[in-house]
Amino acid sequence: MGNTDVRVRGLAARAGGWSARHRWAAVGIWVLFVVLAMGLGSAAGRVNVDESDQLKGETHTAARIIDDAGIKEPAGETILVQSKDGAVKATGGEFRAAVADVVKAVRGTGRVTGVTSPYDSHAISRDGRSALVQFDMRGDADTAYERVQPVVDAVAGAQKAHGSLRIEEIGGASMTKQYKDAFGNDFQQAEYSAVPVALGILLIAFGALVAALLPVGLAITAIMATMGLMGLVSHLQPMSDTANSVMLLVGMAVGVDYCLFYLRREREERDAGRDAGTALRIAAATSGRAIIVSGVTVCVAMAGMLFTGLATFEAMGLASMMVVAVAMVGSVTVLPALLSLLGERVEKGRIPFLGRRKRRHGAAEGSRFWSAVLRGVLARPLVSAAVAVGALLAVAAPALGMKTQQLTLDQEFGNSLPMVQTYDRLNEAFPGGSEPAQVVVKAKDINAPEVRRALADFRAQAVSSGASRGPVDIKLHAAQNVALISVPLVGGSDMDRAVKSLDKLRDEVRPATLGKVAGVEAPVSGQVAGSHDFNDQLLGSVVPVFVFVVVFAFLLMLLSFRSLTVAITSILLNLLSVGAAYGILVAVFQHGWGASLVGAEGVGAIVTWLPLFLFVILFGLSMDYHVFVVSRIREARMRGRTTRDAIQHGVVTTAGVVTSAAVIMVAVFAIFGTLSMQSMKQMGVGLAAAVLIDATVIRGVLLPAVMALLGERNWYLPKWLHRLPDLTHDESPEPAAPAPVRGEGERLTV
Repeated sequence: MGNTDVRVRGLAARAGGWSARHRWAAVGIWVLFVVLAMGLGSAAGRVNVDESDQLKGETHTAARIIDDAGIKEPAGETILVQSKDGAVKATGGEFRAAVADVVKAVRGTGRVTGVTSPYDSHAISRDGRSALVQFDMRGDADTAYERVQPVVDAVAGAQKAHGSLRIEEIGGASMTKQYKDAFGNDFQQAEYSAVPVALGILLIAFGALVAALLPVGLAITAIMATMGLMGLVSHLQPMSDTANSVMLLVGMAVGVDYCLFYLRREREERDAGRDAGTALRIAAATSGRAIIVSGVTVCVAMAGMLFTGLATFEAMGLASMMVVAVAMVGSVTVLPALLSLLGERVEKGRIPFLGRRKRRHGAAEGSRFWSAVLRGVLARPLVSAAVAVGALLAVAAPALGMKTQQLTLDQEFGNSLPMVQTYDRLNEAFPGGSEPAQVVVKAKDINAPEVRRALADFRAQAVSSGASRGPVDIKLHAAQNVALISVPLVGGSDMDRAVKSLDKLRDEVRPATLGKVAGVEAPVSGQVAGSHDFNDQLLGSVVPVFVFVVVFAFLLMLLSFRSLTVAITSILLNLLSVGAAYGILVAVFQHGWGASLVGAEGVGAIVTWLPLFLFVILFGLSMDYHVFVVSRIREARMRGRTTRDAIQHGVVTTAGVVTSAAVIMVAVFAIFGTLSMQSMKQMGVGLAAAVLIDATVIRGVLLPAVMALLGERNWYLPKWLHRLPDLTHDESPEPAAPAPVRGEGERLTV
């Protein structure tokens, strides 16, 4: 097959052409960019999200008052002393002796301050068989876990000396220490596993080591550059560790995908008989443009997180947008330069047998499996569409009963950590004691008689109203005119009951006491309040985020394909995919159906942040496949094929790329499903399931069935929309070929 002059226009084609002609300059500029980004980011340092900026509302107000007052809250710890069989009471001599030993042992470490005996604080349970020794860790609360081990050892020594009692420590420092010891390397192992997993799958997909290394190399350099950029941007928008993990996930996914799309098309054109230069220009004009459209769409979807008003989500959204933009630019610039430099050497490191098989049955011939599937789908498109839609709606049905909440400690970790049992026992003996509400009272004069009376009334009514069973502890900071009130909420780890207690505290007790004193601020914060406020704020942002993402994705599809039909079907198919992912999440993690198959538990709820996070991430990532497949279908249609032939050609020839990309995404996301935290399992399983559904049922069955049913209406654009900017990938029409023969003369434009 001969080569013909392939003339192209458009941003992707021009970028690819320039890079191929100035390949060393393109590679040098990319390397310089990555090095500069990392260096400048390291020099600038990074600003992380401050706790006071995490939320708006009362939680934010409380944190601001404490920060403005310069109050450094120490890390509080609690030791539960409890009779194992109920025979020993807190009033007995043996119990008192144990408490005295605990107090002495803890003080003896020199690491603590403010040790309080339960006989002074009245922290004794109603049944008289449990008591609490409370104290604070010396030094910075954020690093207290590094200094808590001697205290933990002292408590363990007291436990050995009093076998009839249960003596256990729990608190922010000891829990963090235990968590880091058990799971501290979980995230790093997951992140490090992503690279070899992706590389292994690419080796199978390409059958050559060099070709497989290119996508991974692009993804890694894009991630490295973005890490540096995050440091610079953090001075305007603070970042977080969560943003790091999300950026790595998204960066690995899109970086590999974009390179995979480009590289596969270039190899396909060369297999069809094109010379290296022509194949590269065609890849730039087609896959390069699809990458830009996809990248912009993903960035728009990620921008939806900026509308939540939540600092953590804003950091995740900005980090994701940056890594997608960097990967997109790298794919259409440095990748063509590398392919031009490597030439035939891109096939180096060929895997025996696999490489030959790939050569015989390459992308040019399409996938035999998907060819068989497509024949059935296109023979009965209505039945295929009805079955696919019915199946997806059935899978999505459980999502109608979705319940979201911040997971409690026992929901998050199950029984995998000793601190979970201590947490449960503490909540049973002292409901809400492990996660009390904190009322931050700010007054002009905290010692004024009316303020002191209001504080006393608040303490009394918090218990008499039923919001708390006590003890209610008040700490005065007279110099700052601030008081901190700790109120254990009735309900404990039962979030529904705890929130009712919180509402009673905010809506009844506070107005009747502190609210009557002019000039007094008394926001209620704490773990339960923070979770409740976070949930409310997140739910309030669902509609604007949803509208923004859907409307802008619709407009991008409309401009990119100049088809109202394609734009509408793109949105509907994506929504169906997201709905199915929600249904799987609810079925597995809320109801526990098949939870053991993924090493999870039915915890009765989905973690609050996940539904919106999944919507944004999936809506963006699924556009990768959609844009790539539909672009190929439209390209074939514009060359003169019938719509049905174009669908067959487009889906089959892209099946290998989509399958490889999906397998990589599923594998990387599934790694996060193996982590110990239920919230991470939910994220990993939800993302993996959604990508799997999207790449198979949606792109392999429903999309071709719907397009076959619509026929020529796929390309419908009302006359009044013809004035819209033309961002399509156009080709000069050619007569339809009797068979899908490639390599014939064609003129490509972008």
